[in-house]
This record gives sequence, structure tokens and C-alpha cells, in this order.
Amino acid sequence: MPERNRTPTDLLLTTVDTALRTLFATPRASRPCPTLAQEVTVLSAAEKAEAGALMRVNHVGEVCAQALYTAQALATRNPTLRRHFHQASAEETDHLAWTRQRLDELGSRPSLLNPLWYAGAFGLGMLAGRLGDRVSLGFVVETEKQVEAHLQEHMQRLPASDHASRAIVAQMKDDEARHAREAQDAGALGMPAPVRSLMRTAARVMTTVAHRI
Repeated sequence: MPERNRTPTDLLLTTVDTALRTLFATPRASRPCPTLAQEVTVLSAAEKAEAGALMRVNHVGEVCAQALYTAQALATRNPTLRRHFHQASAEETDHLAWTRQRLDELGSRPSLLNPLWYAGAFGLGMLAGRLGDRVSLGFVVETEKQVEAHLQEHMQRLPASDHASRAIVAQMKDDEARHAREAQDAGALGMPAPVRSLMRTAARVMTTVAHRI
């Protein structure tokens, strides 16, 4: 349905549908899962456990990304910007599917707190959206920059022989950097230092807890 023809009820139903699909359905990617065809992943039990914990954190990040973009799409009144958020959300769905698939392969599980993470991220997305489109885009830029740095750290922490997880994380990192550039080009407003610091603190809490639960 064209954006201009969507009613508030349509937008609300889409928002609820996205939440239910993110939290309770098996995500489906539109792109093939990244692989390193020439590399074979062989992991010890301890390496599997650590890789699983790290990929659980990455999966939580994608749950939050769905919530953020969905909330920002709901909050904006700009149809062009709403399409931008929906497109970014679709690409993040690929990440959600890839990380969930890798969790299954590692014999690990998603975070038990995913509904809580989703709700918190959705609230932040709505707040950013209500403060205006440029603030909302600025929130995207800062979020994606922090996610990119976090993924780079995981590239260093993942077992050296876990080529399967590394391929996924590398592609995610490239996509997040592009999302930040696109939001910046769309007119993002820079976030004040206290806001950036608060976002980093919240991200550290989330990653620490999700690594275990």
C-alpha cells in the first residue's frame, strides 16, 4: 500500500505486526547469509559457548534495531522518511535472521529478555521521533556508529576459527556503517555529548546482560 494512502490504523497494525514477527516468528532474510566458502569452522565446546554468547548479543541488537526503526517510522509524518526507516528495517531483518540462524547452529539461544529489549528500544525510537525528524535521524547516526564499533570489538573477540560468525558480523558492520551515512546525508542533527554518553552506557548494560541471559 502506498505511504500516502496509509491510515493511522494501518500504521498501528503494521507496528504491532512487526513486533510480533520480531519476537515470536522465525525471521526470513531477503539476502543469503554471508559465508566464507573456503573456510571451515571447527570450534571447541568453550569456543562455541563464547561465540554463542556474542551472537546472542548481536541478535539482541537486531531486535532493538527493529523496534527503533519501527517506532521512528510510526512517529514521523514525512512519507519519504517513513519509507527510509522501513527500508532500513528490512535490511536489519536480514541481520536478525542471520544471527538467529547462527545461534541455532551454535546450539545457543536468543536472550530471554528480548521483549524487554524491544519495548525499551521502541520507547527510545518514539521519543527520538517525537523530537523531530532531524533528531530522529541523528539518533540513527549515533546508534549505528556505536553498533559498528561494537561489531568491530566482536570481530576481535570471536574465536579465530569461527569463520561463519565472522562473515555475518563483517557484513552487518558494513550495513550499519551505510545506514549511518544515509541518515547523515538525509539531514541528521548531531547528538549532544551527554546524550551520546547516555546511549553508550545503556548499550553497555544491554550487552553485558544479554551476554549471559
